[in-house]
Amino acid sequence: MSLKTLVSRSAVLAFAAAVLATFAMAQDIKFFRIGTGGTAGTYYPIGGLLSNAISNPPGSRECDKGGSCGVPGLVATAVASNGSVANINGITSGQLESGFTQSDVAYWAYTGTGTYEGKPKVADLRLIANLFPESIHIVARKGSGINSVADLKGKRVSLDEPGSGTLVDARIILAAFGITEKDIKAEYLKPNQSGDKLRDGGLDAFFFVGGYPTGAISELASAGGGIDLVPVTGPEVDKMRAQYGFFAPDTIPANTYKGIGEVKTISVGAQWVTSTKQPDALIYEVTKALWNENTRKLLDAGHAKGKAIQTATATAGAGIPFHPGAEKFYKEKGMLK
Repeated sequence: MSLKTLVSRSAVLAFAAAVLATFAMAQDIKFFRIGTGGTAGTYYPIGGLLSNAISNPPGSRECDKGGSCGVPGLVATAVASNGSVANINGITSGQLESGFTQSDVAYWAYTGTGTYEGKPKVADLRLIANLFPESIHIVARKGSGINSVADLKGKRVSLDEPGSGTLVDARIILAAFGITEKDIKAEYLKPNQSGDKLRDGGLDAFFFVGGYPTGAISELASAGGGIDLVPVTGPEVDKMRAQYGFFAPDTIPANTYKGIGEVKTISVGAQWVTSTKQPDALIYEVTKALWNENTRKLLDAGHAKGKAIQTATATAGAGIPFHPGAEKFYKEKGMLK
């Protein structure tokens, strides 16, 4: 056999070995989708940060050598969605491995109450972590005469789109003030669509539930004409909070949005949830990667709300059971009894 033939065969064998190795590597990849929200909200950028933090594809540099400190073989992606209810539906149907949801919506889904009344319970829904408080924003067009929730009566108001947690909370808040959707000119638009329509004079106000600051509202506040944020306070709210324990008092600090002073409101918790279908070992590693010190750096630098994602509140407000993998991690760290 000639030298040329040997070299040629060696090259073919080397190429085949490389293909097989790549194929073998690919078999170890685990995809992990995180349902978030609209691209103009807070869920989507936070989902991007967390997907980067927990990913560690084959071939990545080691954590202690400046590489990824995520779960070996995991490729996580942030998926834009309609929000809380849509994410829970996605987890139930198997279209998502995990997702973000408001604490109230998670509780209702798990117990078959509230907005899930009359629907099957999502009994396999499980918590990975409580992330950050989500403030109720009621954004009003400056000069609209809307200074309180009661003033929304008769106005053109967007409650967010079907499937969103915002729509659920908007209905509760309106009901606390004796207002139904028949008492307003209701629309059901995404936050960025609501912002555009409000700026163009086609809306008087819209609801948004999310961590501040949010891009859609920041843009509106900086644009000509300006906006107001409507406080969510009063005896009606106190009574509502006694009925719905997942609401907490909250304050949007002055100058969070250009030209707007401190605003008293309420909030719910943003939670990262999954299902019992996900392996315990995987969710343990995901939880471990979430609270890695490298993830801390990503969260602090990546988004204003990232700083609010802290181990001190990771297990707070858990209205549903923790996934066994997450529970194991928190117990090891002394964060759960």
